[in-house]
Amino acid sequence: MHNTASMVGWSEKPFVAVSFNYRIGALGFLPSTVSAQEGILNLGLHDQILAFKWVQENIAEFGGDPSQVTLIGLSAGAHSIAHHIMNYDLGTSLFHRAVIESGAATSRAVHPYDAQLHETQFQEFITEAGCNDRPQSEIMNCLRSKPSSTVINASFTIFDRYNPSVRWAFQPVIDGDLIKRRPIDAWGSGKWNKMPILTGFNTNEGTYYVPSAMSQSSEFTSFFRTLLPAYSDEDIKTIDGLYPDPAVDPSSPYLETRSIPVGAQYKRVEAAYGHYAYACPVRQTATLASAGQEEPVFLYRWALNKTVQGGANHGDQMAYETFNPEVRGISKSQEEIAGMFHAYMTSFIVAGDPNTVGGRYENRTVWKPYDASVTSGRKIMVFGEGNDERAGGSGTGVAAQLVEDEWSRRECDFWWTKTGISDLR
Repeated sequence: MHNTASMVGWSEKPFVAVSFNYRIGALGFLPSTVSAQEGILNLGLHDQILAFKWVQENIAEFGGDPSQVTLIGLSAGAHSIAHHIMNYDLGTSLFHRAVIESGAATSRAVHPYDAQLHETQFQEFITEAGCNDRPQSEIMNCLRSKPSSTVINASFTIFDRYNPSVRWAFQPVIDGDLIKRRPIDAWGSGKWNKMPILTGFNTNEGTYYVPSAMSQSSEFTSFFRTLLPAYSDEDIKTIDGLYPDPAVDPSSPYLETRSIPVGAQYKRVEAAYGHYAYACPVRQTATLASAGQEEPVFLYRWALNKTVQGGANHGDQMAYETFNPEVRGISKSQEEIAGMFHAYMTSFIVAGDPNTVGGRYENRTVWKPYDASVTSGRKIMVFGEGNDERAGGSGTGVAAQLVEDEWSRRECDFWWTKTGISDLR
């Protein structure tokens, strides 16, 4: 969260915000058979639960209400919150509603701790850390004997090695404890911690992660073959068709017309990856949760164009939801977008409904809950559509509008059919 103090200070109703750190990289998520034997899988998630328990035990001393706890997280934080929601045994005593931004339990893939990719990355990690020559029973003691800088540097090295393919190391895994099964199976069981959920994604989630210089059609298909090795040739062909190749189809919406230093396939690959990894899993959360619980679910899309290349990029909404002076001082329209988003968000935080608390924007559009059971119930709030001021344009767009959830639905329909397929061979 960027500038939490601003978010709290500008809220119409008071609330207490708690930020905390948790272990990431190899220190927090080091999946392997050895790690399982040591009982140290998903330590980052355990850290988070410890923080939740601290809040329950202590927040009243700061004026907070332990029976009204809202979790809010973006990206990896969103994935984590989603895993806690799917952990039915955890229950709802530690938190009571959730804001899940640009992340989901079904984002990318969650594999068993002993999946081949995890074992390979583990071996590469201990080699970098200088512990690969030890017997299996001594590997963890060897790692513990190393300076923290050695472990952290080895963690960065392995992460960077896999970053171009986006097959990231050091991720949450199925451990039989906090994550007992694949998230899609948990959704199918009907057993998750049911509570009000506000979730959303950005129009251009993939721009930060994919190769900006991608120029050849073959690079596009190669990227997804590497990322998704369990997908069949027919699957890759389907992806190729869902995102028309501008090299062969001049009417493709992914034809690059901007004067920026990117390859001819960049616009195409960022859209496809953004749908696969973020937009479609988020929409899947809204769909499955709204169909399986009475508690309301609210869905948004962040569309404000921040930069020419990045568009509405991953994480761009953070400064707006906190009503940060960095954005509200740019223009009247930017202030309005930030003010409305902040009003909806803080109302949900304190009341579990983005409409309950009025304040400065009491006449804002009513944000209806998402209802996947009927087509007319699939409503999504879109923020900043048509605003490109920060990207050098003059469009002020629409601050907030509730519309039918049809954006990229055809693409998501495909990605959803693949949610249950392991990405590993």
